[in-house]
Parts: sequence; C-alpha cells; structure tokens
Amino acid sequence: MTTIKSVAVIGATGNLGPAVVKALLDAGFTVTALTRIDSTSTVLPGAKVHKTDYSSPDSIAEAFKGQDAVVSTIATAALGQQQAVVDAAVKAGVKRFIPSEFGMDTTTITGGAKKILGGKIALQGVLAKAAEENKHFSWTGISTGMFFDWGLKVGSLGFSLPTETATIYDSGNEPFTGSNLALVGQAIASVLKHPEETANKYLKVASFVTTQNAILAALEEESGKKWTVVKKNTADSQKLADEKLAKGDYSAFGDYLKPLLFGDGIGVSPKEEQLANKELGLPKGDLKETVKSVLSG
Repeated sequence: MTTIKSVAVIGATGNLGPAVVKALLDAGFTVTALTRIDSTSTVLPGAKVHKTDYSSPDSIAEAFKGQDAVVSTIATAALGQQQAVVDAAVKAGVKRFIPSEFGMDTTTITGGAKKILGGKIALQGVLAKAAEENKHFSWTGISTGMFFDWGLKVGSLGFSLPTETATIYDSGNEPFTGSNLALVGQAIASVLKHPEETANKYLKVASFVTTQNAILAALEEESGKKWTVVKKNTADSQKLADEKLAKGDYSAFGDYLKPLLFGDGIGVSPKEEQLANKELGLPKGDLKETVKSVLSG
C-alpha cells in the first residue's frame, strides 16, 4: 500500500502555494518548499526550504531526494518547466505527482483557450506514460474552477471592490464553479491522504457552484450598498480573444474565460454531481461567508 509522508511543493510562495503548504502541514505531512535560488520570499513556519535551480536537472533531483510526493503550483508562464520536473520526480522515486492544473478543466476545454493551455494538456500525456512505464509512480490532476476568494479580491471575477462595480456578462445566470484557496489546499492534502483511491485520476472540486448575479446579491447585502452594474456580452470577449491570440498575445486567455464561465448555455463548469468533494471529504463552501470574509479583509 502506498503511503505518503513527505511532500515537496513547487511555487510555495505564489498566489496558491501558501494555502497548499498550510493545508499539508495541518494534515501532518512533512513539507519542503522549493524556492528559486534568488528568492527572498518567506514560507510558512514548519516547512523546510530548499533553494532550487530549475535549469539544472541535478539541482531538481537533489530537491526531490526522499520526497514521496511533489505538488506543482507554478504559474502558466512557467509550465514549460514541468516536463523536466516530472522526469526528475520519476528518477528520484517520487510516488505521486500533482501537476499545476488548479483552474479550468483542461480535459474538456476547447478552442483558443485549449491552445493557450497546451502545456498543461501535453503534460497529462507525459504523466500517463510515466505511470504506465513505472508502477511506483502515479499522478492526480485537480481542477478547481476559478480561485474564488483570491479572484474576488483582485477583481478577476468581474467585481471591483474599491469602486463597488460589477461587470455582468450575458444574463449573469450561468452557473460556474469557484474554489477558495484554502479548499484547494485541502483537496491536495486529501488526495495525498488517499493515494490508492486517487491514483491516476483527474478530479474536479469546488467550494460552490454559483452565478454572477448571486455573487452580486451577496456583495450588495453584505456591503449594504447598491452596486453599479455594467453589462457586457461574452460574444464580444470571444471576438477580442481570437484577435489577441492571432497576434500571439496570450493575455487572450482572460477573455476566453468569459464565455467559458459566464456564457448563457455555453459555460463549461462541471455540475455539482460531477465534483469529487464528497469523495475527498471536503467541506461545503458558503458564498455569503466568503463574501463577508473578503470584504472585511
């Protein structure tokens, strides 16, 4: 039976990394945070730090010595490095690799967004082949939908907290999934606590299934104010995304997300019954409590 005790986290000081490190520490894992050689960022107390040169296979191999699992939370811009990381993990005897998915379900995504996320999709094939060739190695993909509490804070969901303005696409009633950062970390910890049941699977999780209009209602209720609403069409976002991508501008991804998430009858978010929350023992999120926490923070 596979047992996982030690976990290396790549990207431990990014947007998602701290929540992952915290959840793993809380779950009793021994955690090593891999940081770049020149990084001055701090990691949570309780985690070991290993300075790593990702351009050096020897440096990566050294970082993976004695690690049962590797969790990659690196940003999309650095996805090209994951191939070398997987190779090093297999050679080092790592039992489980969790790639940097943590967003849209790349197994169903189509069109220009699929082209932009080509690195993630290609890596799934690399992981599947590695697992076939090495019975001691396995992987788990985790799709979380949008980072909800983080996205609400920075405005990536279309809600500007400073100006109390909501940008609503189409009707605003298309259901989509979102995950708070803490839940993403908890999902990873649960996967590693149940290695046999989660081996070589692509799982979908979320804090909740909601809509733009439901979020707006929660924001107005909690703030006690009527927000300014700007209406937009996802068809315009799709057109803009295609134009950007034709010029090699990969910022088009943010525009592609609008129809994929909010487009009436187009949205590709999984339904609640497709989520693995129950299987992983994850708590059900509360939209109003999340909004309250974000506004008070």
